[in-house]
Amino acid sequence: MTNLLEKKSLKLPLELDQIKNMIPHRYPFLLIDRVNELNPGVSGVAIKNVTANEPFFQGHFPGEAIMPGVLIIEAMAQLIAVIYVSKALVEVESQETSNDINYADRVGYLAAVKNIKFKNKVVPGDQLVLRAKVVGKMGVLSQVQVWAEVNGKTVVEGSISVSEKM
Repeated sequence: MTNLLEKKSLKLPLELDQIKNMIPHRYPFLLIDRVNELNPGVSGVAIKNVTANEPFFQGHFPGEAIMPGVLIIEAMAQLIAVIYVSKALVEVESQETSNDINYADRVGYLAAVKNIKFKNKVVPGDQLVLRAKVVGKMGVLSQVQVWAEVNGKTVVEGSISVSEKM
């Protein structure tokens, strides 16, 4: 699939405008800036540049800005959405059907967050490297191993279950 990925509209890295065409999230809730690696339907690596002007830093926490853990989980879930939508995009393009499909409508839902461990704070100036890999599927549910790193050190790890949109 990598060759097809390179030949069609999913040339890596995926920049912000391409990501916005794939998932429905928008500022201030679009939490991934670029997708550097992508194996459609299987895995991906994205980045979130954490800046001091993020709206959540105004209240979390005054005097000690820390990116909320729930937003790190959301960023990982958005990467998972890109992984799944990219699979649909590659499948449709391989069949050379219409390009009038709204891929953002294919984003499923967060079903469960399991065994998430926060190992370090994420603060302004950090570049959060998000990683996700599908490790199992049962019916419409998929189990995805996720982790995030700053400067090569894991800051968050665990698993997320997502459901396909029906």
